[in-house]
Amino acid sequence: MASADLFEDKVVLVTGGTGSFGKTFIKKILNHKVKKVIVFSRDELKQFEMAQEYTDGRMRFFIGDVRDKERLYRAFAGVDIVVHARR
Repeated sequence: MASADLFEDKVVLVTGGTGSFGKTFIKKILNHKVKKVIVFSRDELKQFEMAQEYTDGRMRFFIGDVRDKERLYRAFAGVDIVVHARR
C-alpha cells in the first residue's frame, strides 16, 4: 500500500468499495488520517451492510455505476484521490 501520508487529510473515493479488495483497502485506510472515504458501488444492499459494519464518521456511501458517466462525475465532486477497486 502507498505511504499513509499520501492520504492524509484527503477525500478518497473507492469505486467497487463494497467488494473484497475495496473493503480491505478501506479498512486499512481508515487507520490513517484520511479526511473522508466515499464508497462508490451499485449494490445498495452491500452498502447498507457495510454501513452497519463500519461506523466511522468519515465514511460516506454513494450509489452508482462506473458506466454512468454523469453519476460518476457527481461522485468525483470534491474528491482528491480515486481508487478504482472494481474489476
